[in-house]
Amino acid sequence: MRSTLAAPLALALLTGLGPATAEEILVDGIAAQVGADIVLISEVMELVGAREQMMRSEGASAADIALVRSDALEAVIESRLIERMVQDADLGATDAEVDATIEAIARENNLSITEMQRSVTSQQMEWAEYRKQIQSELERRKVINAVVGSKITVEDDEVEALYRERHADQPETGTEVHLLQILVPAGAEGGLSVAEACQLTHKARKRIANGEPFSDVASRYSVVALQTGGDLGWVHIDSVAGWMVDMIEPLEPGQLSAVHELPIGCTFVQLVERKQWRPVSMEEVNAKLQQQIYERKLMEEYRDWMEQLRKRTFIERRGYFAEAARFRKQHGTSDFEAGLSGHSVLGGAPGAEAPQ
Repeated sequence: MRSTLAAPLALALLTGLGPATAEEILVDGIAAQVGADIVLISEVMELVGAREQMMRSEGASAADIALVRSDALEAVIESRLIERMVQDADLGATDAEVDATIEAIARENNLSITEMQRSVTSQQMEWAEYRKQIQSELERRKVINAVVGSKITVEDDEVEALYRERHADQPETGTEVHLLQILVPAGAEGGLSVAEACQLTHKARKRIANGEPFSDVASRYSVVALQTGGDLGWVHIDSVAGWMVDMIEPLEPGQLSAVHELPIGCTFVQLVERKQWRPVSMEEVNAKLQQQIYERKLMEEYRDWMEQLRKRTFIERRGYFAEAARFRKQHGTSDFEAGLSGHSVLGGAPGAEAPQ
């Protein structure tokens, strides 16, 4: 059965006039064909459902919803291409590899396997589905390493240049702090007033104070350090803006600051730890810098390779999603794409519910 889209909705999609409404329902059918495989509309909607629910509650337009749905479809298309490569090159992840990865994630989050299972299931995700996500990510990494990993080299002068860029002006003494931050933007970037941004920021802070993982809340509200769940890492206190220093100074490790209003939005931080600053030597960070350069080059090569693979593969987007793809090309992609395509589930805690 093919998806159908009423003419008024198609007009709303292309013009972006007015907010999305609950009546905008896509009938299940084929969203796209990728080679000999098909992608169902229901697959895309399942992936994007929580994000869309949050956007609708905040008055998102039909155009905003279209961009997010289009991003989700592109992520599913990419996963189909990876699955084909996994099959053709026999790069499947074994149950033992999945088990070992889950055990490593549990250790990173100071959880037992039983506690991790409870965390996953409490957030409306079946344990089998979580294992499937881990397996898919492992296989994706195998494909990346097999296809482009051998092309990557990291030269000593690149490492030295990155060290100088990050540490040449480092202070000799002082205090450093490990911070987590949430920033909800206002104005042109966030599409919200400062008051609305602050309201969401207070809501995010309350959820963390009630025990939700910082990274889960940050991924749904914030625009800061998205790839690390709002983790800013260690920073010297002298490099922090004065208004943020005032937020940090009274905090004990683990405490949340008050919400602070800025011209660009609203923010708060959590102090993880505070310690005396010690200058970082080249020897201490050499391996880390090499890995960061390698990962950056790897992803650049991967994106180029994926683009070529897309061009060599028959891909047809249908109905609503064909229109959304054209709209997407005209207006660029939303930030949500980064959270779908190229996002690793291996380094973070299990998924969480959408904001209420």
